[in-house]
Amino acid sequence: MSSLSFDVLGWDSTWADSFAPHAAGGLTPGRVVRVDRGRCEVATGAEVLHAEYSRTDVCTGDWVALSGRYVHRVLPRRTALVRASASGVSSGQVLAANVDVVAVVIPCEAEIDLGRAERLLALAWESGARPVVVLTKTDSGADVGRALELLTGVAIGVDVIPTSARSGSGLDALAAELTGTVVLVGRSGVGKSTLASALTGADLAVREVRAADGKGRHTTVRRELLALRGGTGVLIDTPGLRGVGLHDAGDGVAMAFADVDALAADCRFGDCAHSGEPGCAVQAAIDAGLLAARRLESYRKLLRENEWAAARTDARLRSERRAKERSMHRQFRNQFNRPGHGRR
Repeated sequence: MSSLSFDVLGWDSTWADSFAPHAAGGLTPGRVVRVDRGRCEVATGAEVLHAEYSRTDVCTGDWVALSGRYVHRVLPRRTALVRASASGVSSGQVLAANVDVVAVVIPCEAEIDLGRAERLLALAWESGARPVVVLTKTDSGADVGRALELLTGVAIGVDVIPTSARSGSGLDALAAELTGTVVLVGRSGVGKSTLASALTGADLAVREVRAADGKGRHTTVRRELLALRGGTGVLIDTPGLRGVGLHDAGDGVAMAFADVDALAADCRFGDCAHSGEPGCAVQAAIDAGLLAARRLESYRKLLRENEWAAARTDARLRSERRAKERSMHRQFRNQFNRPGHGRR
């Protein structure tokens, strides 16, 4: 990989201030462009070098302090795209760090998976970055107008940009929206790698979707940071996300369903469950055809999932606290049960 300048990588005066204490200690700043099992590639502005790390939370997009070829410290993140860990543990998995734009990639198909789009938008809003929806494969023959109408209805306050990487349609409009650090998210086969190749000029591995079921095969196997064309920033391509669990994403869910929250504010009762209570503005909107019943159910589903994830996290923290207390008690008992303790 060729060297990436600090300007393209996103280094600014705020990062310089954050790094100042490490600079005083003789450390070198760099940005992680790829992570692979205890080793990572870090761009220092002058070169991209291989570095080792012992921390488990180093992620593509992190700014780090290097001691030679070792990651000594990860600088505090401005934003982070986090999903529930695929391993089932209660802690979240950081997919990308210090992101400015989250591009939610949805293919133009006869049946748009609106539930997945809403889930990815909640994830994007929670990250602290700006979401953008990218409708890919508009040359597939599916009804583009209908797909745009459906996505616009769930992407509240978010730009929806139709594109075709094959024909080049919409890519200029998309490129104008993608500045700073951009991450692409979506399931396999939606066209992320093809889109990334068009936006960066990199020759990324792209394989056709399976003819049998139309589903894509994984082409991107790890998250990697690449320079955007024109030097406007960098892009992080991600492997396809089969499962997208929420982790501590209450604010993101609220932002993704801002229309439901706005209606709920007009309900007669502040604790309205929107399940038949008198004066329910949400149900009134559904009855009037202004809000899809499916959208309310999706909102409830994501709220329940997020509450369950939060309960698991609380249980884990309580368990860790109890384990720490038991360890301290054992140390205390061992100290006072040593032979000769207390004798003079």
